Order: sequence, then structure tokens, then C-alpha cells
Amino acid sequence: MSTATPLLPPADWRDFLALTKPRVMTLVVFTGLCGMLAAPVGIHPVLGFTAILCIALGAGAAGALNQWYEADIDAIMRRTQKRPLPAGRMDRQSALHFGVGLASFSVILMFVAVNWTAAAILAVSILFYVLIYTVWLKRRTPQNIVIGGAAGAFPPLIGWAAATGQVALLPFLMFMLVFLWTPPHFWALALFVKTDYANAGVPMLPVVAGERATRTQIGLYTIPMAVAAVLPWPLGLTGAIYGWTASLTTAVFALFAAHVALRHTGAEDKMTPEKRLFSYSILYLFVIFGALVADRWLLAGGSA
Repeated sequence: MSTATPLLPPADWRDFLALTKPRVMTLVVFTGLCGMLAAPVGIHPVLGFTAILCIALGAGAAGALNQWYEADIDAIMRRTQKRPLPAGRMDRQSALHFGVGLASFSVILMFVAVNWTAAAILAVSILFYVLIYTVWLKRRTPQNIVIGGAAGAFPPLIGWAAATGQVALLPFLMFMLVFLWTPPHFWALALFVKTDYANAGVPMLPVVAGERATRTQIGLYTIPMAVAAVLPWPLGLTGAIYGWTASLTTAVFALFAAHVALRHTGAEDKMTPEKRLFSYSILYLFVIFGALVADRWLLAGGSA
């Protein structure tokens, strides 16, 4: 006698929301919004809202497709086992359809309502995260975060392009800031969850090269990140509000990164400096992008 395969209960809205990785989306939307508000020209509030909505939907689509593809390793890693797919609250086909539908809608809406430049960059960012990072790099090379970090760096470019219809040096430097920020940010996390990655067979740098090499790389990547963060000020692209904020917050980031880079630790260590760097790195981006907008609106009076 054959037994029927039990059907999964229908997923509710909270499961679909979880697929979009809302905590990650918050930072993505914020940097995209700041890129838009820092642009030298204004944008109609309705179009601005539409652009930010498209950035949020595009980020959510990338998160959903990432979880669709990585359902097998998510089921192994402790920090991801409660996600909708490994927890059995949703089937993979639903996640795939949801992700593809969300991605298509976000790009089409951006193209129709805003402009083709912003839509093109949004499409590239989604495809980069899904195809380059998730499918190609993550399971193959410890450089996955280095190259794949570009995916999360696109929102300032998208926001700027939504307002202006083009890209410029300042949003490119903001792209480079996020791109160079990603390795020390993510490797700090990887240091205290490396067992998860090892069990799942994901070649994160601490698993492949060890803690010492990872700590060194965190210190090294902080140097060009700091340059990208401060450079807009001496180039005359921003004013003193951004310049001093970027200088001070980046100095704190560098101190935390140096503490991690120069530290020797055993397996029994609680990794407090690594957790401190990881937590501060998130606050750092919020503050520095907020300063970018404050600099533009307070020094320029909010005028175009």
C-alpha cells in the first residue's frame, strides 16, 4: 500500500515576508533612499515613493530567490533553519514563483514609472545577487563575499539614477563604500558562525583559510573602505557635515577592525570584538548615509 505525500499547509503572509529578508531590505532601502535624496535634483514625491518601492521589491525578490536556491544549506545551518523553506512552511516552487514575479514587477514598474537607467541598474543588481553570488560564487570560492558584495552596493546608484536619470562620481563612491564595507562586515559574522558554514559546505574565508587569514583580510579591506568613505569630502562632492561624520565614524570602524585583525583567539573565545564590529558596521552605514543626506539638505537648503 502506497502512502500519499502529505501536503504542506498553505504559507501565510509572514512566510512570504520572511522570504524577502526584511532586515537586510531595511539597509538596502535606506541606502537607496539616501542616494535619491543626495542627488542634485529633486524628484516628484510619487515617483520617489515608487522608486523606493521598486528597490524594496527588487531586494525582496533577490532574497526570496536566494532562499529558494539555498533551501538545502539553510536546513543545515542553525541560524537559517527556521526560514520558511527549511522549516517546511512553504514549498520551493511557491518561493520561486514569488521571487520571479516580484523581480519582474519591480523592474517593469521602475522602467514604466521612473526611468530606464534606474530600471536597468535594478535588474542588474537582482541578477547579480541571484546568479553571480548565490548560484555561481557562494558554494565555489571564499571570494564569494568579495565579488558578490557588489549586489548590495547598487541601491545608492539606483536611487541617484531614479532622480537624475544617470550616474555620477558621488553615487559611484557610495557604491564602492558599500562594496568594500561588505567583506569586513560579513567576515566578522562568519568568524563566529563558521561552524555553520563548515557543516553546510560553504567555503567562507574562515572555513577555507582559517581565522588568522580572515582577521588579516578584515584589516586590509578596511583601508580602501575608509578611503572610499572619506574621499567625497576632499573631492568637493560633499561638505563638512558629511566629511567630519565620515571621518569620525570611519575611524571608529577602523579601531574595531584593527582589534579584530590583531587579536589572537581560541575556539573557546566568545568573539566579542567580532560581534562588536559586525553590529557597529550596520550602524556605520546608517549614520554615514544619513550624513550624506543631511549634508546635501542642510548645506544646500534642500534646493536642487
